[in-house]
Amino acid sequence: MFSLFFESVRIAVDSILSNKIRSFLTGLSIIIGILTVTLMGTLISGLDRGFEKSMDFLGKDVLSISRWEWFGGQDWWEVRNRPRIRLEYVDKIKNRSKYAEAVAPVMQRGASLSRGDLGARSQIFGTTTEYLKTTNYGVETGRFFTNGEDRSGARVALLGYDVAENLFPNEDPIGKNFKIDGIRFRVLGVMEKQGKFLGLFSFDTQVIIPSGATQRLFSRRGFLRISVKIPDDKIEESKDEIYGIMRQIRGLKPTEKDDFAVNQTVAFENIYNSIKFAIGGVGIFITVLSLVVGGIGIMNIMFVSVKERTKEIGVRKAIGATKNMILTQFLMEATMICVIGGLIGLSFAYILSLVINQFFPSTMPIWLAITSISLSIFVGITAGLIPSYNCLLYTSPSPRDRTRSRMPSSA
Repeated sequence: MFSLFFESVRIAVDSILSNKIRSFLTGLSIIIGILTVTLMGTLISGLDRGFEKSMDFLGKDVLSISRWEWFGGQDWWEVRNRPRIRLEYVDKIKNRSKYAEAVAPVMQRGASLSRGDLGARSQIFGTTTEYLKTTNYGVETGRFFTNGEDRSGARVALLGYDVAENLFPNEDPIGKNFKIDGIRFRVLGVMEKQGKFLGLFSFDTQVIIPSGATQRLFSRRGFLRISVKIPDDKIEESKDEIYGIMRQIRGLKPTEKDDFAVNQTVAFENIYNSIKFAIGGVGIFITVLSLVVGGIGIMNIMFVSVKERTKEIGVRKAIGATKNMILTQFLMEATMICVIGGLIGLSFAYILSLVINQFFPSTMPIWLAITSISLSIFVGITAGLIPSYNCLLYTSPSPRDRTRSRMPSSA
């Protein structure tokens, strides 16, 4: 049994090697199909990991109050004319909300950082001590500023991981000075490394300073949002409550529309799922198209191969090869072309996945590799079955088959 199998493999390999260019062109669609499905699967896997990490940072149980919706599609003139979010809203929300566990203002603006000859661009976040409660962002070294430092407007700061690496290469930045737009600040700590948000922009390039210092030094620039930490089992109730409180603070009448937005990460999830669905759909379409074209190509080539090797088939049957042996030989040849194409596509996909990993933390899932090879085998068997069976029509039965056909059936 095994000797017949290995003999079929040997003959299939010899046939493929004797027609290298034809075999390669036949398997090219299989290579493209397997490359596409594997690469798309790896990309989506990396996107899922990056998205989950980013959502953990933003916090699924955190509401963000600002002038505009993250993905609302409003007219710009309408949003532009909305009143600004004010710092005094923070205490009013704390006093009126029964769900808010922490409320932190975030005053954000761009700035230039410098230390001697070193410099960088950054986003400055002016906030309070409750900021850490509204995010999963933690301090890696040093400490966060205190309420006293916030109230006094102390010129102290916490650096994002990349900022610390750029301004203080190969040294401990704690207690050392640097400048924000020419104003001196002292480093209190370095935040944990977070990486990029969906591979687009980095959380590690920000600098966090007390809200008191932000108001005193940079009050006329940037914009303000308010982060509200809520119970993860009371998200909808909390959101409704915050809407009601904000309408009271803004003095809106029942008939007036909201002139603010209460955002949460579900907005990102909806957009992300749409993007992932589109990427997956394109990948599946290309994969199916490539495999169908590849299967048809293999079927055609196998028909040609059968016609070219009719004499060989006749000789093999004359010396005792059965129908199943001949059938297995051509099936093996079609399957091997697909498997080799699948392995080549898988190899290219693995190399490209290493490139993807530079932007999204991703690795090729083992189940995806196994599925790809299984898909190659399925296409090979399916595409080779009809031509392999058809080869039996070109020759007369072998002596062994004729002997079997004349044997009386047992009662």
